[in-house]
Amino acid sequence: MRKLLSSLFLFVSSTSMLGLSPILTGTIADASGGVLPGARVELTPTSQLFVSNGQGQFAVRDLAPGSYKLTASYIGFVPFSTDVKIAAGQISHVNVVLQIGTQNEVVTVPGKRERGEVGAINIERTADNIVQVLPAEVITSLPNTNIADTVGRLPSVSLERDEGEGKYIQIRGTEPRLSNVTIDGIHVPSPENVRT
Repeated sequence: MRKLLSSLFLFVSSTSMLGLSPILTGTIADASGGVLPGARVELTPTSQLFVSNGQGQFAVRDLAPGSYKLTASYIGFVPFSTDVKIAAGQISHVNVVLQIGTQNEVVTVPGKRERGEVGAINIERTADNIVQVLPAEVITSLPNTNIADTVGRLPSVSLERDEGEGKYIQIRGTEPRLSNVTIDGIHVPSPENVRT
């Protein structure tokens, strides 16, 4: 009987010793009730940092009794702060509801279009007839060996080659002798006077 009483005394005293250390628990959720895993929780003045688990819950053990400030934050949400009083031997629970924050950031993506390319597009749009313009910036950026290869890159233009070199161009299937080619406004004559 004495052993039973001493065992019971040790059990009661050990559980009461565990009860002396207060515990703070909490759940972090958004306004719709969805839990926020990975939310940052800070407890001041101790400056202890915690992260909520996969269910949005956190637990802080071994706190000294007293007043603390709990701050919870999550990316895209307004930080939440509240005062918490911790009493000896008690478990305190805090439900944190974070509100969606507003983004007032302006993201500027700089970019520019070469003037020649803009001018080429404007010429094509405003022309009374069908015009294809290839700006100088585009010509220099392409790996072309001669002007025939460059012109062959335009839509609806095909080259007729002679010994591997582009000799005549066909535009939309018309005969090469009916095509008029100008470079910088200067007429480029056909490689042969008469074509048979």
